[in-house]
Amino acid sequence: MADPERGPPAKPRPTNYNYNSNQYYVGTSETQWTSWLIPMFVVANVVVFIVAMSINNCPKHNLGFDDKCVAKFLGRFSFEPLRENPLFGPSSDTLEKLGALVWSKVVHGHQGWRLFTCMWLHAGVIHLLANMLSLVFIGIRLEQQFGFVRVGIIYLLSGFGGSILSALFIQNNISVGASGALFGLLGAMLSELITNWSIYTNKAAALLTLIVIIAINLAVGILPHVDNFAHIGGFLSGFLLGFIFLLRPQFGWIESRNLPANARVKSKHKPYQYVLVLVASALLIAGLTTGLVLLFKGDSLNKHCSWCHYLSCVPTSKWKCGN
Repeated sequence: MADPERGPPAKPRPTNYNYNSNQYYVGTSETQWTSWLIPMFVVANVVVFIVAMSINNCPKHNLGFDDKCVAKFLGRFSFEPLRENPLFGPSSDTLEKLGALVWSKVVHGHQGWRLFTCMWLHAGVIHLLANMLSLVFIGIRLEQQFGFVRVGIIYLLSGFGGSILSALFIQNNISVGASGALFGLLGAMLSELITNWSIYTNKAAALLTLIVIIAINLAVGILPHVDNFAHIGGFLSGFLLGFIFLLRPQFGWIESRNLPANARVKSKHKPYQYVLVLVASALLIAGLTTGLVLLFKGDSLNKHCSWCHYLSCVPTSKWKCGN
């Protein structure tokens, strides 16, 4: 058994994001969008979890075992024994059947679709609640500011990037969860602050607040049974995507459209923003392409980086980092 990212059992990542970029932002007359995509993502994740529990059907598949299903009054929706899954969810076999990320099936079974499907599955109720609360706190605010298209692209591609990096390092466990996509939204928030630096007040406070939030949540990833490679891959993907999709007009540009032509701001964005778009686009395409090529060749990045496994788990006297 594995972690919230690699399947049960595991400890969920306690993410409680309360960073609000609006308190540092110099307001303009930009359109405020109505958030509907992020709530739909939340509903989709909950529905998928309910379907997974129905298919799991613990009372039927645990006949003859000493450990009993948890919350048996739920019938086919009851949870696996806590020894198997302490997060109150389905078995690893069920998650694998429904599309969990399994390295051998992706590489040798040619099931690349698992790189996407794994981000819609969760190891248990605790895992689901932690991720969905985080998604609501982060995603709705971003969607209100930038719209459903840009935030949806960042979410999905970040989850995809997280899956690729996870599969390149972790090849003996299954992986499920939306955390790679969530860390992508965090990374996008950081790049959004950087690329729109000139229109923020209290820049240092905004940057420090966001960096502390990101550092704390990445630090949680060094605990055992937590797939920090999915976090890192998602964060890096989202960080680059933020430079591409989350540009704001420079201060005064929107208001200047009502001024005479000779008084208008010449460009909607500043030159350095365009440079960041080009650099981020090149790095993103190169990174995803290289990752996919290495993955489908069956390569493992652990062979090329002997210390990288410490990024996902640091052994102590209290725990080990074995499979």
